[in-house]
Amino acid sequence: MRRAVPLALGLALGSLAAGSSSAEPSTIVVYADMDDDDNDGRPDHTADKVTGRAGENVRRLKSQLGDLMGIDGTSTRLLVGDQPLLGKTSAARELGLQGVSVGLSRLRFSKGEVSVQVLELAAYDTQNQQVNLATSHASVSRVVPSLLGSPAGASDGDDPDALYWMVTGDPGYLPDRLTLTSTAAGGSGLDTLSNVPLSPVSCPAGLPEHQCRRTPAIRAVGDPVDRQHPAVRGTSLLAEVGGRIAVQIDGREVLSIRVGGPRHTALGPIERLRATVKTHIVRAAAGGTPPVGGTDAGAIKLLGEELQTASGLWGQCGVHFGLTDELEIQVVDPPPPFLLGVGCDLGLPASGGELRFRANGEVIRVRTQRFDTPSAVAERVRAQLTAAGFRAVVSANAKIARGALRTADVLVHDAKGNPARLERLPDQPLSSDATLAVCIGDVDLSDGLTHFSDYDAAAGTLEERTLIKAFDDGDPTTIELFVIPSFARSGRIGESFIYADGASVRNAVILDRAGIRAGARSHTLAHEIGHILLDMPGHPDDYGVDMPSTLMDADAADATIFGPRRLSVEECERALRQSGPGTPAPLLSPWPLYANGRAGL
Repeated sequence: MRRAVPLALGLALGSLAAGSSSAEPSTIVVYADMDDDDNDGRPDHTADKVTGRAGENVRRLKSQLGDLMGIDGTSTRLLVGDQPLLGKTSAARELGLQGVSVGLSRLRFSKGEVSVQVLELAAYDTQNQQVNLATSHASVSRVVPSLLGSPAGASDGDDPDALYWMVTGDPGYLPDRLTLTSTAAGGSGLDTLSNVPLSPVSCPAGLPEHQCRRTPAIRAVGDPVDRQHPAVRGTSLLAEVGGRIAVQIDGREVLSIRVGGPRHTALGPIERLRATVKTHIVRAAAGGTPPVGGTDAGAIKLLGEELQTASGLWGQCGVHFGLTDELEIQVVDPPPPFLLGVGCDLGLPASGGELRFRANGEVIRVRTQRFDTPSAVAERVRAQLTAAGFRAVVSANAKIARGALRTADVLVHDAKGNPARLERLPDQPLSSDATLAVCIGDVDLSDGLTHFSDYDAAAGTLEERTLIKAFDDGDPTTIELFVIPSFARSGRIGESFIYADGASVRNAVILDRAGIRAGARSHTLAHEIGHILLDMPGHPDDYGVDMPSTLMDADAADATIFGPRRLSVEECERALRQSGPGTPAPLLSPWPLYANGRAGL
């Protein structure tokens, strides 16, 4: 193999004298700077100014060979400082070397000559199509890995998200191994795949004078279980949407590629989308310990990790739930009984009577009339409360399966905006109306949260509504997450409320601590968020073939690589159609991979 000048360029080049033409010219090896480290959507070797991360990949030549007298060849671009050299001569004692294309350039100095051998490192998908490092991205694999004991299993070429890394150039300078590293969306180190072998392959058409070497197909994965499976450990790299995959050769980073969503969908390439989740970890009683984590700080840390895990899985669709230090997570007390449910569940019309209750000790009485709807009575209650100095809001509910009419909740706060405490009058019913029932919502988590059934799923139970509406921010583009100690009288570990006509509770997820403890067996949080993003109340296997490896499977519980963790491209497309930019209340907003705001959608 021919000699290449080491990184200490000044020392090596300083030994060449003006009359040493018989000596073989020293050679510097660089790689074509085709990536986009400054995130402007252009290859770095075309940038008008090379700064920041882009400047870190520029080779600096501190020559003692005098002035630059000329350049032969077009494969190299020279920089003076951070600016491209416009001509072919320079008196600068330090030059930056940027590879432009595969080939050889010669730099002629007044006291000697230096050769620059430019190699090209490129990414190709499994259909042998080159992936543009400046305008495209790597994507997270969604395929169950091959080589798992079945001769008919998928091959590398069946994973459209995997990438080959190919080095092209003079055979005397081609490396035989490289290293891949990944960083998270926030810039911290994530994973390393060392000593990946490069094997000889045929070069693409148009490069007859060069040789090529290529890695195996490398999978970017969002799940540590996927990363560590023995069959694919040597060809998998943990990656995160919004982060990068970098390639190192001989200990030096030569280029990188961003990580985004699937490159090929019916809606076009998906770069990155953000979903905002506001998390409320609810204590069983005021001032008590949180249901998970042991302490408030431990609970917040644990839920941050859960959301990062969900981001890893939903990265298959380019969806991320935010950087760790941006997540909105708080530990809260259960709300007081501040909600009056008019109509309770069945929503029967009034037949005439009186509603009686106390709000912060003040007696409130409201007459009902025959044929009044629950919503009409709720408005009358609101007006009475407002006249008494309270802040009251009417929140109508969807009609349940067995209901006659829609019910309505009255949310009561004092003049300062704090939840009021509603109570029955001693020895008196809340309603003397024979048909119109009235209930006070009370969140008592000591015996578990009463959850909805098939009959009242559209509205949720009174206890669920009281909990969710107490913390509702009024923003239909956010997802509210509640973590509770347990659900009452069932094995339920998570549930979600999706958009429904007339529903006042929507885009909310409730998990109990068993749902958190289930971890990788069920990925409960990512699954329940999936119901909301997909606007899908059921599961793909409810009426079709059971597919336990899919995230949205109804009943899968498997912590291995075969468990519920895959999302299809079709599901990504559905999430965009139902919750993406352009929908009436988008839960997914563009989060561009590029600094100039360019996004694929």
